[in-house]
Order: sequence, then C-alpha cells, then structure tokens
Amino acid sequence: MDPHSYSNPGEVRVRHISLDVDVRFEARVLEGSATLSFDAPQDDTLVLDTRGLVIHAAEGASADGAWHPANFELGAEDGILGAPLWVHLAAGDRRVRIAYTTSPGATALQWLAPAQTAGKQHPFLYTQSQAIHARSWMPAQDTPAVRVTYDARIRTPLPLVAVMSAEMRHGAGEHHFHMPQPVPTYLIALAVGDLAFAPLGARSGVYAERLMLARAAHEFADTEAMIAAVERLYGPYRWGRYDLLVLPPSFPFGGMENPRLTFVTPTMIAGDRSLVSLVAHELAHSWSGNLVTNATWEDFWLNEGFTVYLERRILEEVYGADRARMEACLGRRELERELGRLPPPDTVLHLDLKGRDPDDGCTLVPYEKGFLLLKRLEAIHGRTRFDAFLRSYFEAFVFQSVTTNEFVSYLSKHLASDGICWEEWLTAPGLPADAPGAPSEGLSQVEEQAAAWLDGRLPLAEIPASSWTVHEWLHFLRSMPQPLPPGRMQELDGAFFLTRAGNAEVLHQWLLMAVRSGYQPALAALEPFLISVGRRKFVRPLYEELVRTPEGRDLAAAIYARAREGYHPIAQATVDAILKVPATGC
Repeated sequence: MDPHSYSNPGEVRVRHISLDVDVRFEARVLEGSATLSFDAPQDDTLVLDTRGLVIHAAEGASADGAWHPANFELGAEDGILGAPLWVHLAAGDRRVRIAYTTSPGATALQWLAPAQTAGKQHPFLYTQSQAIHARSWMPAQDTPAVRVTYDARIRTPLPLVAVMSAEMRHGAGEHHFHMPQPVPTYLIALAVGDLAFAPLGARSGVYAERLMLARAAHEFADTEAMIAAVERLYGPYRWGRYDLLVLPPSFPFGGMENPRLTFVTPTMIAGDRSLVSLVAHELAHSWSGNLVTNATWEDFWLNEGFTVYLERRILEEVYGADRARMEACLGRRELERELGRLPPPDTVLHLDLKGRDPDDGCTLVPYEKGFLLLKRLEAIHGRTRFDAFLRSYFEAFVFQSVTTNEFVSYLSKHLASDGICWEEWLTAPGLPADAPGAPSEGLSQVEEQAAAWLDGRLPLAEIPASSWTVHEWLHFLRSMPQPLPPGRMQELDGAFFLTRAGNAEVLHQWLLMAVRSGYQPALAALEPFLISVGRRKFVRPLYEELVRTPEGRDLAAAIYARAREGYHPIAQATVDAILKVPATGC
C-alpha cells in the first residue's frame, strides 16, 4: 500500500490516460477531460487522487464504447494528500471520462507572465509532478506503483508551442502526444511557451526559448556521447528520443527526468559544460527511475541512489576518472554536512514517510547514501560482476515498480549480499562504518592550498585558480572556516571577483559564505539572485542561513515578498515553512 495515495489499484487498475485539455493563461487553469481505461474491475468503485480539482461531471463506458453518466463523490481535502474522488462504476465499465478544471494554485503548475521569461513577449507554463503533484492537474491513481500509457490533445493560444514527455505531433494551436511505454503519473509532463528546437544528434535535441537556444545547444553537445556510454554499460535506451527542455529560472529543481523530455534549469548553462553532470544524472534516470521505478516514495533511494551511481559511471566514461572522483568526493562531503543538520530519523535510507509530505524525503540521503551503498556492493563483488548484475536488474524489472524488499531479495538471489548489513544501511541513521570513502587527489591539493593561504604560507596570486574546474572552486570555498572574517572575504573577492561569478553553483556558495560572514559587498548580489532563481537547491540554504539572525530574518522576509510570485509552488512551500508563512491552500 502506498501511504501517499487514496487510489485502489488492487481492485481497479488504470492502464491508460487520455487527456483533452485547453490551456487558459488568462484564468491560469487547465480545462478539459481525462479518460481513464482500466482492467476488468474487482470492485464497483474507482478511487482516484485529486488536489484542488473542480470536477464537473463523470461518465462511464463499457467495451462497446457507449457513454453513460456516472455518480461520483469528491472527499474532503487533506493538506498533503489532496482529496479522494470516488467514481461509481456500472457493470461492464472499462473506461471513465472525467470533466474537470484545475485550480489557479495547482501545486504542479507554474504560470509565468511574459516578464518572467527570457523573451519577455509571451507567457509560459510548465508542470512539475514529482512527487504527488500530478493529482493537481489531472485525476489519476497518483502513485509510482501504477504505470500507465497516455495520449493527449492540448490546445494552446497561438503562437505558443506545447511539448510533453511523449511522442509529439504539432499543429496550429493544437498539439497531439502519445506515450506507448507505461510510466507512473509523476513522469507525465507538459510545458507551453514560445519554444524553438535544435538537434544535438540523431536521437537527441534541445527545446528552449529562442534567446536561450544557441547557448543551450552548445552546453549539451555531449548528450549523444553520454547516451552511447550508458548503453554500453547497462543496455539499450528504450524511450526513442532523448530531448531536453530548458525552463525559465523559476524551475524548482536542477532537472526532472521526464521520459523523452528532461526538464532542466537554466542555472546549469555555464558556457563551459562544467555542470553537465546534471544531464548525465537525468539521462541515467532513463534506466534507474523511469525504466525501473520505486514503488512508493519511501523507496526513493532506489530511484536516486542508483541514478547517482550511473551518473558517475557516465562521467567517468565521457570525461575521465578524475572528474567522477571529484563529483563523488564533493557528494560525500555534502552528505556529511546534510547528515549533521537532519534529525536522525531522516538520515535512514528506507524512510518512514507516513503522514508526511514525500517532498520531505528529497534530501541528499537517498542520493548520496544510496550511491555509497552501491559503491560498497561494487567493492565487494568487483565492477565487472556488479555491472552485469545491474544490467540484469534493469532487464528483470523493465517497466515495473519495485520496493526495497524486492530489490534486496533479487540481489540476494542473483549476486548474494554477503558483507552487507542491510539493517545498518537501510534503517539505521547516519553512515555505516563500512561506507566507502571518496578520495580525490585533485581536491586534496585544493584543500592544501586553501589551508596554506589561511595560514599565510601561500599568496592568492600563486594559487592556480585559472585552471580550476567548478568542482575545485566549490571545494576551495567549502574548505574555508565558517564564517570567514569579512576582511578575508574581501581578499578572495578582490583576487577572484566571486561576487560577479558567472557559474551559479560558485555564486551560490559564495553568497552563503557572505551571509554567514556579513560581507556586505556580496550581500548586494543576494536579492537579485534570490529573485531571479527559484531552484530549491539554491534558495532553501540561503533562506535557512538568513533566518539564523533577526537582521537576516528581516532581510529574508523583504526579499521573499518580492521573489515569492516568481517561485514554483513547490519552492514556495519550502520557503513558506522556513519563514513560517501561513498556508493559503490550493
């Protein structure tokens, strides 16, 4: 049973969804219908998940296709789960059609005014359905345990283009989509805007607003090489195309692995391909997460730990072992910091999320602790044998959703789990004693240079920073004492112009340090950054750091009052909780 779904797939299992929807920017709603096809029911009631939907009517249809009115009831709205929708079935029903309208505050949808886009001429809409936000823009069995195929007809105002995580066919103001592979509802995605397309290879390309397209195509030029690398390791890419969509900067995540159409943040476009590990991560999800999916959000590490492991194998294949080691070292250090700030129950790998928003489980723990578990298995069995096991795992559970227990059982049968204490890894807080380290010679040298500068043994002019990668920059800054005195911050800024850094990762780390130290010249850049960027990875730590002092809390509240409208509802909920903003509901 999925604790985050009202649905009853054990009695009535939906197999296909057909959407027929108008995009209404003026009202900030989607309006239309969803037709759900299901197996022969074992009950006379179909239970669906909704959040903030207005249900206008429901109809049922038997195999012969004749439609008839169906009785329905919409339950009370829960702050986390939304509201159950009961649709009462007649004998022989195999389809249900539900007419509905979304709420202007739907948690999956962000409606952007023209001024919030790169082109400044047209509005923009995009969805973010993970974890349980799909129910806010369609009635569905919104659980990763249920996989559906889908098709859609989306009508948009001209000249806007709609794109979805599916095969696409575009017309003037009407766009048709078809996804033949079964996916959980959190992987159904829609975006509408003034979009253009550039090919990256025979089966890959990038969509973006026109002003962003050339920069995006340059940044993602290695996409085909990444696809080829992961295919060599773990089997064929099964989704047809692999395209990317660059969203406006309000997108709350680095990327979202929607099949065939990964959504990505523009903050990764640095001009030097230094942040393309994010593309490797989202591409890796085409195997771990999309092909084989966690059955509940308590099993989230099965999606993310596996994907971080695959991501770093891709980086090693395409960019070399040093790059992969740097990524792993930074990930390990950040995990240790995260473990220090989280309550112990949130540091276990197999989380208990009953009664909680599954978004609470989106910490570094399922990503980096999950990665370390797989690295431990690789160390025990050897890379060649472990690669063969992973390939067989993806084949055995292709287009299925699995639990942690099912994975452990499969591993014990096909690889053996000697040397692993599952209780320590899965349900004990913190890191097990046998968690592998993540050494990096390059980052160790950076750490020594940072210490030498702090001790007065090495002038900044003698540090070879001009040849550093973003990983070396991040490690250098994170090696500094916190807070670093303002005078020393000024030395760094004068030498390296960090307040004007063009790399979003470096600038974010520098702004965090500025808040901690009270370094005023960099604090002037804080408000523009928080207003222009809605990526939760960036905004959450900055607001959390600001509220540690009364002056910082006042500054955070003032900035957020101007920034909030530009954030996606998921990011709004995160910052609302930090600043204790009263909930407004859907």
